[in-house]
Amino acid sequence: MKPQVAPSILSANFYDLRPQIESVKAAGASILHVDVMDGRFVPNISIGIPVIRTLSMYSGMTLDVHLMIEDPKRYVKAFADAGADWLTVHYEAVPQGGLEKLLKEIRAMGLKAGLSIKPDTPVVTLERFAEFCDIALIMTVPPGFGAQPYDADGDSRIRAAREILDRLNPGCILSVDGGIDTHTIAGASGAGAELFVAGSSVFGKPDPGAAVKELTERIEIKY
Repeated sequence: MKPQVAPSILSANFYDLRPQIESVKAAGASILHVDVMDGRFVPNISIGIPVIRTLSMYSGMTLDVHLMIEDPKRYVKAFADAGADWLTVHYEAVPQGGLEKLLKEIRAMGLKAGLSIKPDTPVVTLERFAEFCDIALIMTVPPGFGAQPYDADGDSRIRAAREILDRLNPGCILSVDGGIDTHTIAGASGAGAELFVAGSSVFGKPDPGAAVKELTERIEIKY
């Protein structure tokens, strides 16, 4: 895919969400990242199915839904029915032995299936599941909080994931989430990432659309 920024609404002002989404869309963003947190897999609670349904009806963007919830199998159909286009689950949140089946189920619903790993999960974990994924999401910060700094090992982890995907599933999108800003996006891109989830560096700015354009200009296109 063409390398691009996926604005994350976790950092948006929910009192005035519509013009912010229209701003990033006008700036060329076609993918909207939506973080769903349950207060158990991660400490915070964010948004859920009604917001996904509304975004699906009115945003006109691809909804990249990141489930930071325990045992996500319980809810994948509900999120699919609500209008999610991509559905990413965490390796650490799925009961042992159930991940391959779950990724296949997500694909069978007509969605892109994503797998995310925390910063302390070895990147080599992707090898077991790469063929069942359409998106591999590398977290460069602990999940559950916005505006965290990019981890020092982020680029090396992205590079390792790129090697695995090139070898086992070249069509899988390599996404990165956490600390992406104008200082870190070039390194992440140069390491092989294609999709850059950006929250506070987009919606934390006075003009989210201008922020998307600035980030996009700093992507080092390698693919």
